[in-house]
Amino acid sequence: MQRQSGASSDHQTTTNNIKECTFCQVENIESLTMKETQNLRLVADYAPLIEGHILIIPKQHYTCYGDVPASLDDEIYALKQEVRHFFELNYAEPVYWEHGIFHQTVYHAHLHCFPIGPLVYDLEQSGLGLRVHGQDNIRRWHQEHGHYFYLEDAHHGYLFPPNPEDYTFIIKNELGPAVAAHSNYKGWRMPQERQIEGKPLIASVMARWQTFQRNEQADALSS
Repeated sequence: MQRQSGASSDHQTTTNNIKECTFCQVENIESLTMKETQNLRLVADYAPLIEGHILIIPKQHYTCYGDVPASLDDEIYALKQEVRHFFELNYAEPVYWEHGIFHQTVYHAHLHCFPIGPLVYDLEQSGLGLRVHGQDNIRRWHQEHGHYFYLEDAHHGYLFPPNPEDYTFIIKNELGPAVAAHSNYKGWRMPQERQIEGKPLIASVMARWQTFQRNEQADALSS
């Protein structure tokens, strides 16, 4: 009886999370959606840090990428590669960032994609971060240890325990300077500011994406 009660409670919690989740309510992100695959959405961030700030979001409600099943790995990889190609043609190399459940504001898996690479700081040599080689490493960590945060450029991926000091260090010394180097804004801005100031950035990245998709389709037809 106790196990049934626990299962019912877990189901109710998941149901409530989905009802309250911004990313599960498709109408909230429909106008920002750039592409859909079978299980994923590519979405312009509503409060972009820079032009090109986009998100890869699973359609199904998962707490973080460590919670996403292996059956989606190939699809995630393919979309990340498409984003990489788009960024390299229009901006710079990609950097992928995930809060995990640690420091999330929307408790639904979402991978931030920034055209700010390559990273220059050797995170492994500093003693910060565990170098990983794919989704399976993230999934294993999540199953064994729980929370994490994650940083990846076009060359390496690093997984971090949920240590607030390390998190702040990465933001201030790696992500922050890289964002500033590709932006007209040198200070960290609040989401409300970014939402207002980001409207032309969103319009620009979505227009560039549409052109990119048309060119890709034309190249595919001519080959």
